Amino acid sequence: MSGIVSLLEADTEEVYGAKAVGLGEALRAGLPVPPGVALPGPEVDAIASGEAAATAALREAVQALPAPLAVRSSAVGEDSAGASFAGQHITVLNVPSAADVEAAVREVWWSANSDSAITYRKRLGVFARPSVGVVVQSLLQPDSAGVMFTRNPITGADERIIEAAWGLGEAVVSGRVIPDSYRVARDGEVLERRPGLKRFAIRSAPDGGTVDEDVAPDLVEALCLSDEQLAALSALAADAERVYGPERDIEWAFAGGQLYLLQCRAVTTSAGTAAPAPEISADVLVRVPLFADLPEPDRDALARLFTERTFEPGETVTKEGAEAAAFYLIESGTATVTVGGEFRRTLGAGEHFGEIALIDGRARSATVTADGELVCQGLTLWDFQPLVQRNPTMAWTLLRTLAGMLREAGVRSS
Repeated sequence: MSGIVSLLEADTEEVYGAKAVGLGEALRAGLPVPPGVALPGPEVDAIASGEAAATAALREAVQALPAPLAVRSSAVGEDSAGASFAGQHITVLNVPSAADVEAAVREVWWSANSDSAITYRKRLGVFARPSVGVVVQSLLQPDSAGVMFTRNPITGADERIIEAAWGLGEAVVSGRVIPDSYRVARDGEVLERRPGLKRFAIRSAPDGGTVDEDVAPDLVEALCLSDEQLAALSALAADAERVYGPERDIEWAFAGGQLYLLQCRAVTTSAGTAAPAPEISADVLVRVPLFADLPEPDRDALARLFTERTFEPGETVTKEGAEAAAFYLIESGTATVTVGGEFRRTLGAGEHFGEIALIDGRARSATVTADGELVCQGLTLWDFQPLVQRNPTMAWTLLRTLAGMLREAGVRSS
């Protein structure tokens, strides 16, 4: 027996992974989920290694699913409240037929065993070999799709946050468009509608895979959800919390006039929800050029991610040429900045360094050394990036600010 089961039967997270089991729970509770099957980790390993029996079992299991198909990872532990592997484990969309699923499963297996995914696991303190379950589902052809948080992931307010775009939801999840944004009260009242900039939609290509399809000019900044659809999403949020518990991160789609649940997971704690009181005031971040243009709720969310760190006299805070991983605000003490061994400046309380490390993670351009005891508030890129990845509006603001900083630097040097 292969161990491949319908999503309705996927009920053991240690075998099938959180994503598969979550979808199984939704189906058993009567929520609208596209049909699919769940593959346990050992079966995926066998398919990845080319075992004929495993491949044959896979084709038989997916044969009855309406094509095209979507193949997604469901690795054990990948979508917990403390970690999200979004962006680490790939999804293969628009797989044309059952005969093509094997190659897609192998791609998903490799993504979970890639350098970047293993590095992320190590950062979380997870050193075990990943158990990579897989979900295979019929792929919808949605009119609109996106994500929904059942509690505001930035402010923690008790309201639904919905982001939407035309076509497949990958345009929203990957941050490739500026989505429409909606705030909806728990009772269904629409508190805010904010149109995005959706110049293209991701659609299924006739021969497999996806294509970027230009959106009609009159739809680029047109809201893609009606009041009736917002009401349906609000009801889905309530149903999801009833089934899974509070504070959920939901992927959804409208196709053929019907709303579907594609995924439901816990909101990652690094995204700012239910976080402890901030170590620093959000007002401090106004003095940092990169964060100066962010609205106060976004600065509040960032402030909650900082952690105090104390450096001893003479200790190296950052080393020129070393991999960059954090941004620092100095609370007390002073530090010396050198480049190529030559003195450049002294930094003191209220000053900061390393913000570009949050964007590119590349090698440090200078060495910073504590003169005496140096107390800093530090923000790591692996806390910062998930927050930005889940909030395209914040990402767009940061991009515009960074572009302005680069433009100003170019003017000064010309």
